[in-house]
Amino acid sequence: MSFTNALKAILVAGAALVAPSLPAFAEGPLRIEITDGVIEPLPFAIPDFQPEDGGASALARSVSRVIAADLAGTGLFREIPSDAFVSSVTSFASPVAYADWKAINAQALITGAVSTSGDNIAVKFRIFDVFSGQPLGEGLQFNGTAASWRRMAHKVADIVYSRITGETGYFDSRVVYVAESGPKNARRKRLAVMDYDGANVQFLTDSSALVLAPRFSPTGDRVLYTSYETGFPQVYLLDVATVGRQALSSQQGTMTFAPRFSPDGRTVVYSLSAGGNTDIYTMDIASGQSRRLTQAPSIETAPSFSPDGSQIVFESDRSGNQQLYVMPAGGGEATRISFGQGRYGTPVWSPRGDLIAFTKQNAGRFHIGVMRTDGSEERLLTASFLDEGPTWSPNGRVIMFTRESQGAAGEAALYSVDISGRNLRRVVTDGAASDPAWSPLLK
Repeated sequence: MSFTNALKAILVAGAALVAPSLPAFAEGPLRIEITDGVIEPLPFAIPDFQPEDGGASALARSVSRVIAADLAGTGLFREIPSDAFVSSVTSFASPVAYADWKAINAQALITGAVSTSGDNIAVKFRIFDVFSGQPLGEGLQFNGTAASWRRMAHKVADIVYSRITGETGYFDSRVVYVAESGPKNARRKRLAVMDYDGANVQFLTDSSALVLAPRFSPTGDRVLYTSYETGFPQVYLLDVATVGRQALSSQQGTMTFAPRFSPDGRTVVYSLSAGGNTDIYTMDIASGQSRRLTQAPSIETAPSFSPDGSQIVFESDRSGNQQLYVMPAGGGEATRISFGQGRYGTPVWSPRGDLIAFTKQNAGRFHIGVMRTDGSEERLLTASFLDEGPTWSPNGRVIMFTRESQGAAGEAALYSVDISGRNLRRVVTDGAASDPAWSPLLK
């Protein structure tokens, strides 16, 4: 059986654990290995990429290491260590000794080479199905500057992931978040953006004012966030490239917060609090014109658009405690979708459109969970002292969130988890971090 079908079986099984009605990725006989609910990752080999000139030696190894880390980090792949290799790869054009790779049970083989020309580099690579003895498509090449080598590695990993799984990758993406420092009773917070794996951190604001809830635009070039620099919460729009920003217009005596972009990036949906009441509004970014969507005498907040822009999910206490509701994007009657024990908040629609992620508090524990858009098939993926604020990877396969440790010295950190509930991992950041928001795939 080919490694493509083997991994598709893993993906189907993982989906079945959380969503039995999700479509299968392939037809025909498939083989999976499951022990106590744990799915066996697909083994792959990636020899160090070959340097094609003297200046590419260290860079070639670094590129292959990032690709390997991307794939292994999904929990769907397992890297075979180089000391187990029977064969060596001496050049990009070397023929593949399939029998040697079969002998170490490698189902996928990834080879590549890196060349340099001044400040520019080229990364080329090939993917092989070891058991069928065939390349998986033609070789590809990415070109860029030496400073962008990590991004090129992520692009290679996205192609490998996509060719094998049939799903879109998510490695060439960024995460905006709140970087935290200082003691817990005097925490300083500023906006930062990084690669999805924690590399290439760039600070977008200073720590002079409390900032919360950053959200990427659909094109990844702008960020919405809430700032307390005036003493009251107000929504700001920031350009990631220039770090220029502007306050979205608001009425005097009101507080605005919890913003998100519409799928076309032209509209902002947010909460506005005035006179002791909090409702959901939309604003046209170009004109500044706002529209009130809810009229209930309760707290409505944390709105999130569906991917097609036709609906909004939000949290409200109109039933007596926090629950999730869905309404048309233009306002109108809202339908409650959460009915389990406890309180529900911070809903966010999956980019695939099939699931809504949320934070749940029940019996003294916090959870990150997912449910169908009608509220059915609720599943809790995590449990801890404090988990909150989910955000989806661009392909809808992984959820990142904030986890805060217990105790006086507890600090916030970023974690990710697969939608099956497997592969819970801490995201490496330099210091405490919270409120992550995933970008779309970069262009």
